Amino acid sequence: MSEYSVSKVYPSDKRANAAIEKLLLQEGIRRDKNLDYTCAVYDEDYNVIATGSCFGNTLRCMAVSHEHQGEGLMNEIVSHLVQYEYNRKISHLFLYTKCNSAKFFGDLGFYEIVRIENQIVFMENRPAGFSSYLEELAATKVDGEKIAALVLNANPFTLGHLYLIEKAAAENDFLHVFMVSEDASLVPFEIRRKLIIEGTAHLKNLIYHNTGPYIISNATFPSYFQKDDSAVIESHANLDLSVFVRIAKTLGINRRYVGEEPKSLVTGIYNEIMKEKLPENGIQCIVVPRKEENGEVISASNVRQAIKNGELEKIKNLVPDSTYKFFTSPAAANVIEKIQSTGNVIHY
Repeated sequence: MSEYSVSKVYPSDKRANAAIEKLLLQEGIRRDKNLDYTCAVYDEDYNVIATGSCFGNTLRCMAVSHEHQGEGLMNEIVSHLVQYEYNRKISHLFLYTKCNSAKFFGDLGFYEIVRIENQIVFMENRPAGFSSYLEELAATKVDGEKIAALVLNANPFTLGHLYLIEKAAAENDFLHVFMVSEDASLVPFEIRRKLIIEGTAHLKNLIYHNTGPYIISNATFPSYFQKDDSAVIESHANLDLSVFVRIAKTLGINRRYVGEEPKSLVTGIYNEIMKEKLPENGIQCIVVPRKEENGEVISASNVRQAIKNGELEKIKNLVPDSTYKFFTSPAAANVIEKIQSTGNVIHY
């Protein structure tokens, strides 16, 4: 056991944060932009010799100075972060680590969900977390020749999303609709879920699922040990697809639909990886051109921008009636305020 103690690091502590940045860089880690708590261990001269952070239910940016490795400092960092999360009433925890560190975190009570060789391992602190999720999904399995799936965030639900769902529903016996339940969007999940279900109520071969914590958004995927943005996107896509393949095997899914988005670097890389990897696992990848309105692609980003500008009438031809009714009702006041107070609502 180390003789050092773990302390909270405040955002205003410029000296400590600069030292943490330096330590992370020395250990080959870029500091993640998504962090809501950071801690550090100091030596007797007040030098940062170990650090770790949290974001939501994930542990991130953990490192120990190479001069102090083998002293049990990482155990103390992880224990401190786990206790901090428990105090916030968050008990189901996740982390992403390099492949060569997975065994170490396994010894600290984390279990592998999926692994991308030479890139990343996704882990959780419940031995049967992901398998339990798959068992829940298995209860909804249906028989058919063409069983499709799509994953959508719908921030908010637009006519573009509806077009994609209607096309997939028409071309298949059943369609599993996975709704990203991570609350990292301007429109909260419960509202997104409600608008998706209301907007597709006329389709009778849909099966709705919350993604839970296993399918994550670009907004919260960790970037701290990736060399550049393209590597981050590639790792995220490969990780997400590995999770999805496990889900697909559980549900007998043999087709996945995705919307084309030629202007998005993230989606472009993601779709290319998907078109390569899914067929290798017996899943057809169907990329659908985006629905347009007046020669312009319908996107949730454009809808959010119109809401931000206070131009609700502009969204009438971009969203289903149920979405429009929501945003013109008193119930949308808090969501509209959040969108209008956000600097940039165009996400790529």
